[in-house]
Amino acid sequence: MSDATKILKTDAGNGAGGSGAAGAGSKGKPVKSDRAKSEARLGLMLAGPAAIVLLLVTAYPILQAAFQSLFNLRLTDPENAYFNWGMNYVTVLTDPLWWQTLGFTVLITVVTVAVELVLGFFFAMVMLNAMKGVRGPIRTIILIPYGIITVVAAFSFRYAFDLGTGFVGTWFGMETFDWFGNFWSSFFVIAFAEIWKTTPFISLLMLAGLAQVPGDMLEAATVDGATWWQRLTRVVLPNMKGAIMVALMFRTLEAFRIFDSVFVMTNGANGTATVSSLAYDQTISQLQTGLGSAVSVLLFICVGLICLLFIKGFNVNLGSSKD
Repeated sequence: MSDATKILKTDAGNGAGGSGAAGAGSKGKPVKSDRAKSEARLGLMLAGPAAIVLLLVTAYPILQAAFQSLFNLRLTDPENAYFNWGMNYVTVLTDPLWWQTLGFTVLITVVTVAVELVLGFFFAMVMLNAMKGVRGPIRTIILIPYGIITVVAAFSFRYAFDLGTGFVGTWFGMETFDWFGNFWSSFFVIAFAEIWKTTPFISLLMLAGLAQVPGDMLEAATVDGATWWQRLTRVVLPNMKGAIMVALMFRTLEAFRIFDSVFVMTNGANGTATVSSLAYDQTISQLQTGLGSAVSVLLFICVGLICLLFIKGFNVNLGSSKD
């Protein structure tokens, strides 16, 4: 083999090795570009202080709840508290009341989030395509419910549907119907109040996602003869995957922790108790701190599982960036 051939092979080997080193690390992991590193540093600088404060504020209550859940503790008799080796969790998980409240919580979460997603996307399309002269008023009208405090909205719906003070029944000739007298009518009013209150939040996130859809892709699809449904399913929704994931995850977490509307309207009557209201009843009403802490820890675990399912299910890396 000639010297020239050896030199060429050596240079080729060095080039391949250099290219592989630039594209991957020592263990085959991709190496971030300078732009990605700078964006990551900027993200840490912007979100780091808030994350630290949030961690300091929430870490102690979470750890305290986890610690107290291992004790048979009652506020009226703190001297006789004793370590029960996690029997509080066995008591909660074997009680039919836990599964009933969990089932109602899942039901109202699925129904409200599904309806809010459809309505939120519709309102986002309305806000995006509204004419300039009326765009501001339309957006203001749509977003008004989200600015109302949840307790105030719950009291408004309670008085509107109440048998004594309600006026909704008179609209449909149902003056004697007790909306809060059975499960399904109570569920309807609670779900209606939640949908009315939080649909604007979904609309805002959907509007942000619609603004990120490339206009040239929509124009190209229109020129190619794609129908409105084809443009929606093959261009708009795929480009909104990240926004949809964030909207669904945030709203699902909020809906799963529903407490205010249930507490104000029914206080858990007719099988409308939720996991959060169960934790409230055990901790505040019955002063069973150990059992209430166990319910709170289980609620925290459910919320963590919901986050994991959404992140893995959508398979969206919100922190990635393209050069």
